[in-house]
Amino acid sequence: MNIIKLAAVVAFASILLPSMSFAVEYHHGSDAVEKKISVKEFSPYVGRSYPTQVYWGDQHLHTEISVDAGTMVRLGQEDAYRFARGEEVTSTTGVKAKLSRPLDWLVISDHAEMYGLMPKLLKGDPNLLKNKVAKKWYDALKSGDKKTQFATLMEIVGALNKKDPPFDTIKITKNAWKEYTALADRYNEPGRFSAIIGYEYTSRGGYNLHRNVLFRGDASVANQTLPFSQFDSQNPEDLWKALDQFEQKTGADVLAIPHNGNLSNGLMFSVETNDGKPYSKELAALRAKMEPLVEVTQIKGDGESHPFLSPNDEFADYETWDDANLDGTEIKKQEMLQYEYARSALKIGLQMEEKLGVNPFKFGMASGTDGHTALTAVEENNFFGKHPGVEPDPKRWEHVVIKSSLDDKLTTLGWQQAAGGYTGVWATENTREAIFDAMIRKETYATTGPRMRVRLFGGWEFTEEDSQSRMPARIGYDKGVPMGGDLYDAPKGKAPTFLVAAVKDPYSGNLDRIQIIKGWLDKKGETHEKVYDVAWSGDRKPGKDGKLPAVGNTVDVKKATWTNSIGAPELVTTWEDPDFDPKEKAFYYARVIEIPTPRWTAYEAKRYGVEMPENVPMITNERAYTSPIWYNPEG
Repeated sequence: MNIIKLAAVVAFASILLPSMSFAVEYHHGSDAVEKKISVKEFSPYVGRSYPTQVYWGDQHLHTEISVDAGTMVRLGQEDAYRFARGEEVTSTTGVKAKLSRPLDWLVISDHAEMYGLMPKLLKGDPNLLKNKVAKKWYDALKSGDKKTQFATLMEIVGALNKKDPPFDTIKITKNAWKEYTALADRYNEPGRFSAIIGYEYTSRGGYNLHRNVLFRGDASVANQTLPFSQFDSQNPEDLWKALDQFEQKTGADVLAIPHNGNLSNGLMFSVETNDGKPYSKELAALRAKMEPLVEVTQIKGDGESHPFLSPNDEFADYETWDDANLDGTEIKKQEMLQYEYARSALKIGLQMEEKLGVNPFKFGMASGTDGHTALTAVEENNFFGKHPGVEPDPKRWEHVVIKSSLDDKLTTLGWQQAAGGYTGVWATENTREAIFDAMIRKETYATTGPRMRVRLFGGWEFTEEDSQSRMPARIGYDKGVPMGGDLYDAPKGKAPTFLVAAVKDPYSGNLDRIQIIKGWLDKKGETHEKVYDVAWSGDRKPGKDGKLPAVGNTVDVKKATWTNSIGAPELVTTWEDPDFDPKEKAFYYARVIEIPTPRWTAYEAKRYGVEMPENVPMITNERAYTSPIWYNPEG
């Protein structure tokens, strides 16, 4: 057989039998030569079915449709979609705004309570103005007097914390909801941009027990219900039940994402029900089902951990808000903190699982802006703030973000806002369904703003050689489980191994280090935690105390810039738990730390020529938190 004919045979065989290999013999000239030709797929990407792309989005954004934002914001839901997709818009305060890069998906989570009221009210709807309360609000908001307007805003926010609405808005809500779902369908473009339908349930506003509710489907699904509000019930457990019943009735899929718990004064991850009773197994299972993710960081501070809870963690004190509850009506007490932060809640979940057989706090990590500007803009050099009162302005660092009714010392000022954050989702494609399914799998991670790429896999057989691969995901899925997964019943003599990789955001700082945070439950039922530095830049070595020296600092605050002359563009390693006990429940998640970069306040000072007070932080260490991987000895 000549070479040309052989090539044709091999090519034809490869089409018919792409997964087979075989040997052939051929003769060339007078010499008989046996050649073994392996016929396999040439491309290393053939047959790849696991998620290969991270999709970036914000699951927590408000527009003029939200009753509180609507008192100030003049941008609507369509403006929010246009901005998230990369278009240039003009903010409420007249400042032009545009993202550095478009987002891949967005949830406009306007408040369920009096949904759609404000645009109608501010247009002077004659039917609304027949109501005395509505007329009072209208006159005050149209007065032009800032003090009157702010007082009215506080009154409206106060109305959101009551059991009953000040007047009937059900017809307005129905119409506004249908307009929103239709708009979402119009802006949803599979493969390019996913407009995921959702809303915010704003329970007990002063204690931040809010949840964002997300639908997997389109308007035909979402229109089978109306946003569940605290006027329906102030008990989050009733929300879970309502969502569960909706799923059973319609066959649709829905989930809820609690806000970061740092302002809940010990209520977000309480071990008691809303009525102060112990959790039942059934209720724990319902919470775990309906709330697969938790928002761990956003504009209102970071909710991963707290220095009081993690005194040996030098990175725990990040954008900390810990003076009071959300509206400053109750002072924070240290005993509340354990029920507010994600790491502590993950540990408490192990204890509850031991007692109930179900872990209600088995959640993955998400992030969101909670912006009330319709602009999901939280890059440090492009930060548009919590609401229009703190959009870019020479004095916004001292403007009021949240006014305390208890003590002026508890009032939150502009500089205390954190420019965060975004959620990264590892999904098979950019569609509503694929992104929702990844959230259910907890194959997500939270960042404080940068779009770094982070992978975490756990298993029993990862080796150092695996970390040298340029395709760690293939090895990760073949030999283990991704973030959000479970490991069971350790093989005899084995400790869990982890493959973790991170690549910097090209628009942000280099990487300082990757850490694995472990939490576990000992034989006495007590929980513990430990932070392990597993990969880092440079030739640093841990000191006698086990701590890794700081990476350094290249930030020029006055120029609001830095150099990437320190740190690493990527870090990847395999790590084996040196303290593993196969009889103890545990969880592991990765935290990736960037080198120091300018905080948004530094950019603001340079842009406007402002001299910031000494207590205003000007440098930040941006970071990412992956969803955990859990180990259960019982299988």
